[in-house]
Amino acid sequence: MVEKRRLGSTEVAPIGQGTWHMELDDRASAIAALRRGLDVGMRHIDTAEMYGDGEVERIVGEAIEGRRDEVFLVSKVLPWNATRAGTRAACERSLARLGTDRLDLYLLHWPGEHPLEDTIAGLESLRRDGKIRAWGVSNFDAEDLERAVGIAGEGKVACNQVLYHLRERSIEHAVIPFCEKHGIAVVGYSPFGSGNFPSATSKGGRALAEVASAHGATPRQVALRFLVRLPSLFTIPKSSRLEHVVENAGAANLTLDQREIAAIDAAFPLGPPRRGVPVL
Repeated sequence: MVEKRRLGSTEVAPIGQGTWHMELDDRASAIAALRRGLDVGMRHIDTAEMYGDGEVERIVGEAIEGRRDEVFLVSKVLPWNATRAGTRAACERSLARLGTDRLDLYLLHWPGEHPLEDTIAGLESLRRDGKIRAWGVSNFDAEDLERAVGIAGEGKVACNQVLYHLRERSIEHAVIPFCEKHGIAVVGYSPFGSGNFPSATSKGGRALAEVASAHGATPRQVALRFLVRLPSLFTIPKSSRLEHVVENAGAANLTLDQREIAAIDAAFPLGPPRRGVPVL
């Protein structure tokens, strides 16, 4: 039984599938990987109008053709498109590229110059019309989140999608506590550090390997499981290789005890607070 957690109005597995830069991969391999991910329980697929200037949405649309009801589908509006009317127009374009009539979750990709009140009004209008089931934000720090909640009210912001991997844990200072207080899910992107995963000979790499050995798992599986160790946390690793997709999904079957979590925590120290959130 795959563990499920609430994201918006839906229960989904904590480990899903990212698609950033998927336009650079072999198209057939990317589509096969996304479909395999669905087969092994990773039904949360995240994309954005920005990715490949819409091309990744087309790839996702092809991958989920005939399987739309299996998918928890997420896309994002670019901040310069996020006026009240522009948010609706961007969503309609994304729906057309994805070949669907609805999104399960629609996010503002990062804070922009348009009034947030107008963006939220556009998102709420889409929700009322059934174009989206829920909405959230991405790359918001705690101050941004406080403003969004103040405008929308409690229970409206479904999630905040942010950079989160073992070497970048700054959201643990303020963002995660704020989200947990207000019932906002935290979806971490780039969980392997965009090619900066700890080497086997590093302190962190050795800590991951020791825990992995005890579970018959891989260091990457251990890293993913650590990054979803709290009920509020989700992660969306991206892969266009079938073996990596299956490996990622297998992380959901791990259970780390408090000693193992403490060992990983010590190997990848949090670091001091800083203003804002890092963005890749």
